[in-house]
Amino acid sequence: MEHKQIHHGEVLGDAAFTIEDVARACGMQVGWVRERVDAGVLQVNPATGEWRFDSATLVRARRVAWLETGFDADPQLAALTADLIEEVEQLRRRMHRP
Repeated sequence: MEHKQIHHGEVLGDAAFTIEDVARACGMQVGWVRERVDAGVLQVNPATGEWRFDSATLVRARRVAWLETGFDADPQLAALTADLIEEVEQLRRRMHRP
């Protein structure tokens, strides 16, 4: 089985990660990822419904795991906080466009 090297920075591109890749990158168990998908916190590939995750979802999963473990946030609060962080990042990118 091929193992992808996942670093702590944001991942860019069209990579497709397995549930095991996401769990490993977050330092969590596969069940943790599955629970977050079931709760709507993380999304599987919307085009196919396959249990493959894009780079944006991997970054979001790492952020949610960090919020849950570092701040003892429940999954829904961590998801809401991740939403707000992502929105602020989008607004900053818009402000810096020529």
